[in-house]
Amino acid sequence: MTDIEQQRRSLSDDHHGVHIPHDQADKDLPAVVAHDSPPDLSASSIAHYFATRVSTLFAIHSTNLRTLNPIPALRLMRAHHWNWYFMGFMAWTIDSMDFFVVSSAATEIAASLNVTVTDITWGVTLVLMLRSVGAFIFGLMSDRYGRKWPYIICCFMFVVLEIGFGFVKTYKQFLGVRALFGIAMGGMYGAAAATALENVPAECRSVLSGLFLPGYNLGYIFAIIFYRAFQFSYKDGEGWRALAWFTAGPAFILMVWRLCFPEGEYFLRLKENRKEAKSLNIGVWQESKMAIKNYWLMFVYLIFLMSGFNFFSHGTQDLYPTLLVNQAGMSPDQKTVSMVVGNLGAICGGIFWGQASEILGRRKAIICCCIWAGIFVYPSFMRHSEAVIIPCSFFMQFGVMGSWGIAPIHLFELSPSTYRAFMSGFAYQLGNLASSASSTIEATLGARFPIEGAKKGTYDYGKVMAIFTACVILYMIIVIFLGPERFHRELQEFHTYSSEKLAEDEEIQNAETQIHVNKGEFQHRD
Repeated sequence: MTDIEQQRRSLSDDHHGVHIPHDQADKDLPAVVAHDSPPDLSASSIAHYFATRVSTLFAIHSTNLRTLNPIPALRLMRAHHWNWYFMGFMAWTIDSMDFFVVSSAATEIAASLNVTVTDITWGVTLVLMLRSVGAFIFGLMSDRYGRKWPYIICCFMFVVLEIGFGFVKTYKQFLGVRALFGIAMGGMYGAAAATALENVPAECRSVLSGLFLPGYNLGYIFAIIFYRAFQFSYKDGEGWRALAWFTAGPAFILMVWRLCFPEGEYFLRLKENRKEAKSLNIGVWQESKMAIKNYWLMFVYLIFLMSGFNFFSHGTQDLYPTLLVNQAGMSPDQKTVSMVVGNLGAICGGIFWGQASEILGRRKAIICCCIWAGIFVYPSFMRHSEAVIIPCSFFMQFGVMGSWGIAPIHLFELSPSTYRAFMSGFAYQLGNLASSASSTIEATLGARFPIEGAKKGTYDYGKVMAIFTACVILYMIIVIFLGPERFHRELQEFHTYSSEKLAEDEEIQNAETQIHVNKGEFQHRD
């Protein structure tokens, strides 16, 4: 390594920002993805990064199997911690329930509006597409103005839109309401995740992260249960309207709950830090430029990562009900039981693998989840016996959503502290947007495999889903293996500003400029 490269490496390693102890982060994390510093894309740094992917993957974060027991860690939680956590968790769960109201009652909604079920599913796709818009708008609001009011605004939108959904008379009204709902749904994730996780003790974050994302599956179970409860509660074939009005209630309760409490401790400290920055003439634009300069490469990686996560879940879930009915020959009740069992497996998997990442680390735990899910690909999609497919559905989702249970805390640890809600939420929703066509891809490919002897229009979706899922699992393993990890990064710390620090940063920038000049002169002499 040349003297210039050594100087650049030392500058990057100690660049401004939070120092992460080597036993708590990617031990060999080089300047290419260093904390709070621009990525170093020099050949030596890139080579060093890829050379350490194996060693960092197999670093054991804890050899004490007692770590798998989450109870000691959860004892560190106090009443105010639980308040913040469940405030965020229930927001994501109710968000999910409101989303699945449409898919659970699609047939009745289509009949009421005189359209096809396919037309109604377009409303579901529209929600997925516009979630990125909400993540962008409310993510920036959450990081700039606090978690409280974006959370409340999203809840208010849920209340208004669910009531309005119950009154729609035309298909255009339906699409308009669901489009706005997509914006609110996308905006809620960042604020809810930040509310739930950034104010709790570090020792508890793995298991609580493991429970947080499967709240989405719990929301699905609630939607199915309440759909059956309200199915015949209103006019014949229009019980879905009563269900929509009912789902506005929990969102209203969440809104009132959040109004009763101030901003979390972390954001209040961040707000004070920004006041200091303002006194030093560091404005929003300068702070934003710094975040973009330092984290653009990480953001690109997170989009690829979350695209894989979303293809993983959508690829194993979206066409599964169709497979159960058309190929496994299940009745509506049997299908419901199978779907509920699968979602229970998802909740259990999220909790287990979330805590297991305390020993294995985030990357290795996610790879283990992928391998686990891969074991159950064949029996879940290719064996159509009820005795096989229902338990395999549980274990398949135990792995799929087990990986998702690690995702929230992994996203937070890889995101900049000052733009945590925006970067984690926007990357998640962009990945979701990328995967929104997964069911269309599977359905299109499935049409190429008609089942011989079956009625016209019956296709072998199981074969397509098995191949598709296997490809996604391989993609996930590669992306996770090549990616960074910042295990147990302190979420309560952020970039601090002072006149001394600004002088130090200016000195570093001048030194870096001189390095590039020296490199240019050296190359010119050659």
